[in-house]
Amino acid sequence: MAIYRFKVSFEDYDDIERDIDIKSNQTFEALHRAIHQSTGYNADLSSSFYVSSDQWIKKEEIAFLPNQRKINNGVATMENSKLSSFIDDPHQKFYYTYNFDRPFDFHVQLVKILLSEEDGKTYPYVSRTQGEAPKIAGTVIISPVASVVSEDFDFLNELDFQPEDAEELEQLSDMGINTKQEIEEEQEEDQEEKDEFMDDFSDNDGYDPDDIQKDEY
Repeated sequence: MAIYRFKVSFEDYDDIERDIDIKSNQTFEALHRAIHQSTGYNADLSSSFYVSSDQWIKKEEIAFLPNQRKINNGVATMENSKLSSFIDDPHQKFYYTYNFDRPFDFHVQLVKILLSEEDGKTYPYVSRTQGEAPKIAGTVIISPVASVVSEDFDFLNELDFQPEDAEELEQLSDMGINTKQEIEEEQEEDQEEKDEFMDDFSDNDGYDPDDIQKDEY
């Protein structure tokens, strides 16, 4: 039985890699779970491999826990897809997206084909580990900079921020519609201008609003 060795790397973390040895007749689900055995992430989240070009352009999809639309379109599923059925290049590449709710991406490349199993090993087998996988909060990767901030106050979670909110706010701004925060800021600026105007009047020597008399006709 041939053994595939895949190099798995985080797209946004070049110094973090895993080498995973897996039998050619095992499934993409087995590779998916092996990746997250090595990262410590929850493997039971909707994810997909994509057959990829040398430039990491995504082609055919192999999905785990696909949504109904993908099922209706006849997407291949990880549990029913053997690795050997999608490999026609000794350096085959797969683009891999983990967790579509809070996605981040991996590059998966075939780097070696071993002709036989090694005694005493259970496959899939993590043969090399380089770098510690980024820690996550829930399912969101926290970058080294963001983790420093989040120790005291996770402002995005506090505001119940969703990624789609950013796009909605940008659309409102483009349409000339002020957000609640912008309206509040404008109100504060108006109040400051009024206060400054009254202060200028109060600085005039001898000025007393009661001294103003109505014109007599």
